[in-house]
Amino acid sequence: MAMTPVLTFFNNKGGVGKTSLVFHLSWMFAEMGKRVVAIDLDPQANLTSAFLSEDVLEEIWDVPSQNLNATTIYKCVQPLTKVGDLLRPATQAISNNLHLVPGDLALAGFEDQLSSAWTEAMGSNQDNLYRPFRLLTAFWQVGQLAAEMHSADLVLADVGPNLGAINRSALLGTDHVVIPLAADLFSLQGLRNLGPTLTGWRSDWSRRLENWRMPDFALPQGKMNPEGYVLLQHMERMSRPVRAYEKWVKRIPETYRETILRGQPNLPLSPGLEDPNCLARLKHYRSLAPMAQESRKPIFHLTSADGAIGSHSQAVKDAWNDFHRLAFRIASRIDL
Repeated sequence: MAMTPVLTFFNNKGGVGKTSLVFHLSWMFAEMGKRVVAIDLDPQANLTSAFLSEDVLEEIWDVPSQNLNATTIYKCVQPLTKVGDLLRPATQAISNNLHLVPGDLALAGFEDQLSSAWTEAMGSNQDNLYRPFRLLTAFWQVGQLAAEMHSADLVLADVGPNLGAINRSALLGTDHVVIPLAADLFSLQGLRNLGPTLTGWRSDWSRRLENWRMPDFALPQGKMNPEGYVLLQHMERMSRPVRAYEKWVKRIPETYRETILRGQPNLPLSPGLEDPNCLARLKHYRSLAPMAQESRKPIFHLTSADGAIGSHSQAVKDAWNDFHRLAFRIASRIDL
């Protein structure tokens, strides 16, 4: 069975607009006719709260423990913490082409299990490798189950801003990585941390795959191919002098090539042209963001009924063009 490609948006620096990016691109890919499964692997579950109302959140989170309806990612993997196996996800239909595997604050408790499994996966007894590999690939397995249920073309994953065991397992099941960045020192330092981390995770996972010589189920290859970065221009950043902003913008391309593309195919840089690794520079739609959050829809779906009138209506069109262009570039990069 062909596996559905997984695209993860990852940066260990928080506050760069990563979840909003996943939210909007999930909608845009769906609007472009792609069948999408969004999976929320951040224990903060911000992507889930962006998609779902509080009433729905209460329904899926406040489920009795004896109920086997796996309404969140944690409820799908929870049986693995005892003696059971993965449960098929009960996804939330957002639109005809878009389904969500909801996140769960309880997912934070899965971190210790994943840390132990990482060590156990290098054990010498082949008979004892089923469980640690099942744990380590649980997120990928659930994503593939959801993709199969909905004949998805793509799985989009949101993860938290850290380099912990949960994110490592999320990245093991990732084919393509896009890095959201802000133009500041913190994002630059985040890039320097990410490069060696991704390289190490790829290498360590390859050793574990080699260790389990005859696996009992399909395993992800942990490609983590870097497809580029998205520069998000936020309100607090744009209030700073343009010169300071451009200073960091100019330093990002070289840092990205040196830290993220080590040993990876490199796109040529042409003098005077935009960095080919930069997928987009997205502006911050300050006044539209609260409207979009209130209506739980992407900025580019806002209407006059939502309050998008006058100059806002043009900004809505601009947002649609921006995200459509970005989605198209990503789709081209990953052969979608």
